[in-house]
Amino acid sequence: MTKSIDFYFDIISPYAYLAYKQLNSLENLKQIKFNYKPILLGGLHKLAGITAPAFNEFKMKNMKNDCNLISYKKNIKFQWNDKFPINSLKIMRGYLSVNEEKKDIYLETFFNAYWQDNIDLENIEVIKNLLKKIDVDTNKFFNDLEDFKIKEKLKEITNSAFEKEVFGAPTFIVNDKLFWGQDRLDYALEEYSTF
Repeated sequence: MTKSIDFYFDIISPYAYLAYKQLNSLENLKQIKFNYKPILLGGLHKLAGITAPAFNEFKMKNMKNDCNLISYKKNIKFQWNDKFPINSLKIMRGYLSVNEEKKDIYLETFFNAYWQDNIDLENIEVIKNLLKKIDVDTNKFFNDLEDFKIKEKLKEITNSAFEKEVFGAPTFIVNDKLFWGQDRLDYALEEYSTF
């Protein structure tokens, strides 16, 4: 077994964004192998029979306050998106469709657009403009979103996550142990260092 940490995420999750930013700030990041696992969080919640916090006013209020607190404490630029929640299907399929060398910049660009710049990622023209900035062919991108293999790949990763008892984002799996939430990253890293 290759020593690595699986990172399950969806662009729609503010906590996945906060975890992603913490990953990027790790000094020893290059020495740790992370496997980025894009999932469709709405689909995962449906499989697990979970009502997302976005649809409960008390949880939603707490989540906003919590994310603001975490971003302040961790010195992460953050702004709650007025369009939350959105259907992230196109964005998550898009991550799978872009070339390997574009995946990092794609993720950075779309996470930042949604959780720093309050941009509506359901707007096709907005998506096209972001893609142009990172030199991704927009026609190919939107064609690839309808590719059967891309569709199935996202379903497959989401279903596999569910089978591993992942129920939210972010989730880290290391050494067959599951760590849920951005506040469990340190525990996942500790587990990684000991096996």
